[in-house]
Amino acid sequence: MKNYTVHPLADVQCENIGNDTMIWQFTVILAGAKIGSNCNLNAQVFVENDVIIGNNVTIKSGVQVWDGVTLEDNVFVGPNVTFTNDLFPKSKQYPKKFEKTLVKKGASIGANATIIAGIVIGENALIGAGSVVTKNVPANTIWYGNPAVQKGII
Repeated sequence: MKNYTVHPLADVQCENIGNDTMIWQFTVILAGAKIGSNCNLNAQVFVENDVIIGNNVTIKSGVQVWDGVTLEDNVFVGPNVTFTNDLFPKSKQYPKKFEKTLVKKGASIGANATIIAGIVIGENALIGAGSVVTKNVPANTIWYGNPAVQKGII
């Protein structure tokens, strides 16, 4: 039984969606994705197949979540955040496997940040708007800049 809401202008091919999740217009979710309960996927979000989204996750407009990305529970992803999954992209040449990126519980990523493939953002970490994250971020820290560097502790 479907206990989530999909806007009529969304294209949701996935059936693995938790209760009380809201999917807004012009969002596309491919069949292999896994999405938890009580999530909010705003307008114009794209979610690929090999993606796991935990419970209570908010993804703001204009975000693409590519194969290999996992967002654990209570993660916030601001508008137009960019995830990558291939460190050496070439047209029509795909890696044998895409890099895995993990955003741990309670982390927040500010608007327009870029998250380079293959990193871990620790629990409750805060990534400032516009940052370019090129390496792992420890739990309970504040990072911003280009490249992002640690600026504080939560």
